[in-house]
Amino acid sequence: MTLWLLLGAVALLALAPLIVTLLRPGRARGRAEADLALYRAQLAELDRERESGRLDAAQHQAATLEVQRRILAAPKEDAPEFGTRHTSAVLAAMVFLVPAAALGLYLVRGVPDMPAAPFVERQRLAEEENAMLDTLRGRLAMLDPSSDAARQGQILLGNAERSRGRLEEAARAYRTALDARFDGPLAADLAELEIERGEHAAAAALIARALGSSPREPRLRFLAGLAEARAGRADNARRTWQALLADAPPEAPWRPVVERQLQALP
Repeated sequence: MTLWLLLGAVALLALAPLIVTLLRPGRARGRAEADLALYRAQLAELDRERESGRLDAAQHQAATLEVQRRILAAPKEDAPEFGTRHTSAVLAAMVFLVPAAALGLYLVRGVPDMPAAPFVERQRLAEEENAMLDTLRGRLAMLDPSSDAARQGQILLGNAERSRGRLEEAARAYRTALDARFDGPLAADLAELEIERGEHAAAAALIARALGSSPREPRLRFLAGLAEARAGRADNARRTWQALLADAPPEAPWRPVVERQLQALP
């Protein structure tokens, strides 16, 4: 009995912030504003992780770049919100229903003394993932490389390889997709990979080509400055980012990202 009371207390403690949030009236905010607040919190947390020594410089830089990429790629305008009161009611109900459902499921299917997944099991899952990617590669080899199906498959393969930290393989897949049909967003994704890999010249070439059709695209202009900065050309990066800020509206959500990069230049 004591164990169940302890588990219940822990569950209530974990849900306390959500309960307080639901009971406290808050101001209306759009999806874009909420996303931006989350990204800024993530950047602050990354800085704290770096200062505490839990992240080294390379890990901090890579993680910060990913959050900044999401800020630049975020929608510029909010869609109309609706159903706020209904959503709050649903969330309030879930505060009690989710723990109850979890408890019921645990009582029926739970195995409290089950050991952690051994290395053999993790290795088996990794091998299954490799087999799935090999199957995808085999199917792609049977398709016309210029077809839309092959292009989408290469993007999927690139995303999977990137999530596994295999940047060279991801870059190769993205490049194949771009050969089938060039477009700015995918070129920006590949340029980011090339910057992470230290291939600054290749990144600059991709960005220049994409800017030819979208010369005012903020993400491409930001990456252009980033490629210059990483290549050691701080003055070029400064000019690029200053021009981007000069053209940006005051309320642009990505302005702090660019200003922060400017301040970090030598």
